Amino acid sequence: MPSVKSLYSVHPSVAMVQKWAATLKEKTGRPLDEWVKLVRKHGPVTENERRAWLKSEHGLPTMSAWRIAEFAGGKGEDMASPEAYLRAAERYVDDMFSGKAALRPIYDALLKLALGLGKDVKACPCQTMVPLYRKHVFAQIKPATRTRIDLGFARGARPATGRLIDTGGFAKKDRITHRIPISSLAEIDSEVKQWLHTAFEEDR
Repeated sequence: MPSVKSLYSVHPSVAMVQKWAATLKEKTGRPLDEWVKLVRKHGPVTENERRAWLKSEHGLPTMSAWRIAEFAGGKGEDMASPEAYLRAAERYVDDMFSGKAALRPIYDALLKLALGLGKDVKACPCQTMVPLYRKHVFAQIKPATRTRIDLGFARGARPATGRLIDTGGFAKKDRITHRIPISSLAEIDSEVKQWLHTAFEEDR
């Protein structure tokens, strides 16, 4: 269990990256740190060139080439451990609302509302949004503009009703298919709470 105390939970991708790193030496002959040193010393400069080089010169599969190139560029550390991710999660959220201070109380209220739905709710921030998980992503909180947060929902192909707006996500095979725009605390009303509760209950 991570030792870092946080409102947030560890993103599922962290476990995937850790599992990949743990088997990298067995599969490729080198552990992650050796691959990173090799790329930085002998590889090309840009991340895209490094990916191509790792695939062409060293025969690495696409996923490994992408991840190693990211780590070599200093981008992968946030996903390297639960503790690293949770520290980054706090930073992601702070950066997300930089210059949008008026939206932070709305975000805090929505996060509290979501986490109060059940003990199995997990908020796992990314750099531009905060997905809410139960078994899957059932909703997300995203500052869309300087004056508006979009509360997104996984609703599938169902028609939009009330304040719900169809995002076109179902056609694009996105998890989030509907949203409600929120610009003030007063707009977090019974309708918002009901849609959030419904999305939570349907993710079983």
